[in-house]
Amino acid sequence: MPEPWVNSAERVGADLHVHLPEGKGGRQAALTHALREAIREGRLAPGTRLPPYRSLAADLSVARNTVASAYAELVAEGWLTARQGSGTRVAARAAPPRPVPVPHGTTTPPRPAHDLRQGMPDAASFPRTAWLAAARRALTAAPNEAFGPGDPQGRIELRTALAEYLSRARGVRTTPDRIVVCSGFAHALRLLYGGAGGPSRGVLRGPLAVESYGLPFHRDLLHGAGVRTVPLGIDEDGADTAELAGVRGLKGVLLTPAHQFPTGGPLHSARRAQAVDWARAHDGLVLEDDYDGEFRYDREPVGAVQGLDPERVVYLGSLSKSLSPAIRLGWMVLPAHLVGSVLAVKGQREAWASALDQLTLADFLASGHYDRHVRRTRQRYRDRRDQLLAALAAHAPHIRATGIAAGLHAVLRLPSGTEPDALRAAAHQGLALDGLTAFRHPEATGPAPDGLVVGYAASADHAYGAAVRALCRALPAEG
Repeated sequence: MPEPWVNSAERVGADLHVHLPEGKGGRQAALTHALREAIREGRLAPGTRLPPYRSLAADLSVARNTVASAYAELVAEGWLTARQGSGTRVAARAAPPRPVPVPHGTTTPPRPAHDLRQGMPDAASFPRTAWLAAARRALTAAPNEAFGPGDPQGRIELRTALAEYLSRARGVRTTPDRIVVCSGFAHALRLLYGGAGGPSRGVLRGPLAVESYGLPFHRDLLHGAGVRTVPLGIDEDGADTAELAGVRGLKGVLLTPAHQFPTGGPLHSARRAQAVDWARAHDGLVLEDDYDGEFRYDREPVGAVQGLDPERVVYLGSLSKSLSPAIRLGWMVLPAHLVGSVLAVKGQREAWASALDQLTLADFLASGHYDRHVRRTRQRYRDRRDQLLAALAAHAPHIRATGIAAGLHAVLRLPSGTEPDALRAAAHQGLALDGLTAFRHPEATGPAPDGLVVGYAASADHAYGAAVRALCRALPAEG
């Protein structure tokens, strides 16, 4: 029997073209699909009246009940409407959406030839085998309740492992009950200050002192929450914490004391103590961003400021630099009086951090795999840093690199006024990197040195040498 096409104009005001192919599912399923597709594609416009059951059944040589059942199914799905005396019509809301044009310039930009961006670990170094083994062990040992609604404070297994690791490796003084798991540093800021939800959604209030160089994304997040940020001067000893006493109404200060971002260098011990003394005297808080504290090369480890006073310092960490930004896990080590307030803001159930990832990380920490990964990548990044410094010594000895004793990036100090040209030259070489000026607080005062922030972790091993050579070609010549 040939596949029938129907052209029925009886009492409908428009042609109805329906193709019923032979195949599985029966005639009712075929008719339902054909009508649905005709509506979706716009061939049956909203408001169009469909033929009565008997008319369409005769045209298609099918049973009347087949048409009735197909209409009923499409009415239930919302494609059709049926009213006594009005017949069956295409529903108004079943109109196909108009194609939305893609705005110009929103396509994915091409990948750079050489990646020297800061803040990104080597993706190829992720310990897949060890992480998979930890995940298997964690899933095998997980209690049944781990697969239910999550605890907003975080899995006790992870908080226990973090308390041990942070105490041993970073000098943090804590217990599991003071740790709240989150999805990273930005999430922690949103919980503390409200993020896009405004200050009423956060825990802390008032202006916040920040270092005069830092991530614009973090400043924007705080400004979006209605938080005024006050820049502190930066020198070779880190943030000038003596300036805290001169800011009226200040209740907090955000610091990167282990390795100032992006200029490099630890916060001097006297200034660390000064920040804590200020917090005690003014009922304030120090927010400690320990973003890459595990990676140090030419100096002794610098412990966390939190160890000086756990009741005046909020310690913040994540896996973004040490393991991978793809694993959205971070942690807040809080003063005791803030734990309940942060959990109240977070809600009754965990909505961001996967319980399975938490269990895997807990095993990864407890089994020693995290320590081994950090040791291995620390040596890899040190080798890359040394390669960068050797290339500069050979091809651009007039360029000074700073912040090189730790971390995943270096700052190349440039002659005054040459940063824009150097960035253009870098782009011409296919290099992705950042200028130092991009990280400067818009209200910062004092000298604004030119420089390039060069990350030596993100590039693949086989491509790193070519990236460094391209960088040297982009640097300004000796003046």
